[in-house]
Amino acid sequence: MRHRGERFRAAPLLLIVCLLPACGYHVAGRVSSLPPDVKIVAVPTFTNRSRQYRIEQQMSAAVVRELIERTHYKVTSDPDQADAVIEGTVTGVSTGVIAFNISTGAATALQVLVTANVRVIDRHTQKVLFSNPKYLFREEYQISQSNSQLFEEEGPALERLSHDFARTLVTDILENF
Repeated sequence: MRHRGERFRAAPLLLIVCLLPACGYHVAGRVSSLPPDVKIVAVPTFTNRSRQYRIEQQMSAAVVRELIERTHYKVTSDPDQADAVIEGTVTGVSTGVIAFNISTGAATALQVLVTANVRVIDRHTQKVLFSNPKYLFREEYQISQSNSQLFEEEGPALERLSHDFARTLVTDILENF
């Protein structure tokens, strides 16, 4: 009789453990909010409305890398071959001084700010699956005090910024934030 009572006390606990997977919990980045018929995603080169040379290529390439590394989708640059298209426009790039040398008054650190507009469109229904017209990313970098090397860190800063942008964008698309 003692064993039967222990089984009945364990039954609610077993039921709770069995129902936990049905609660909707999931590991971030593993569940996609894109429709199940989306198998191929196109990432054409973004449009550049800024004065920053090739930033659109850098950001598009970063998004492609992130999709390949983190998702099961096939990636193409041709929208005609895709189920969904990620359209992006770099709307602005600006740089500003954020730190000065107290004794000389010279700038020692800059911040680059990039704004972008991104949409994901289902090619079958023409429905917008995701949209964020105000992506805003910042990256800081140190500058050399030598005039000949003034912007030596701007390129790597834009590369880091592009990577952060791509990681955030893919997460937002997958989780529909």
